[in-house]
Amino acid sequence: MAAVETGQPRAHGKQKKKKRRVGVRIDMTPMVDVVLLLLTFFMLTTAFMKPQAMEINLPPDSKISVEVPESSLLTLRVSTDFTIFWSVGSDPKLQKIKFADLRSFLVDRNKSNPKLITLLKVDREATFKSMVDIMDTIVNTAKVERFSITPMTDADKKLMAKAG
Repeated sequence: MAAVETGQPRAHGKQKKKKRRVGVRIDMTPMVDVVLLLLTFFMLTTAFMKPQAMEINLPPDSKISVEVPESSLLTLRVSTDFTIFWSVGSDPKLQKIKFADLRSFLVDRNKSNPKLITLLKVDREATFKSMVDIMDTIVNTAKVERFSITPMTDADKKLMAKAG
């Protein structure tokens, strides 16, 4: 069985002196100072960014259809290799445009027709970056206020294959 020592000397042997422990005291003040300095440094050097959000207006009911004159509808179609085609209304003739020329093209079109609605159709196989770049050009640099995003259909892909 186990025995418990009470600190009293044993009956047979030398008495052990109890060692005196030195109390350890750690001064936390310098560590707190360093932590606060680091916190202040990172707070002041971090760039505070505003959240970037875009307001999206969705129709209240999916069965509602909006009539838009064909002359006020500009359709941009983006293929998987970032080739951009445009057409006005339901015109089957597509025209190619370079991404570098897109901003000035949109600005000119919106000046000539202030009620112009830009319809963006991006191929499902295209990269997300291409859609974001086009939307950034439409919204931020060209200042287009009326635009819509719709899925690309097989008929659009056939039109792009003919034009491309």
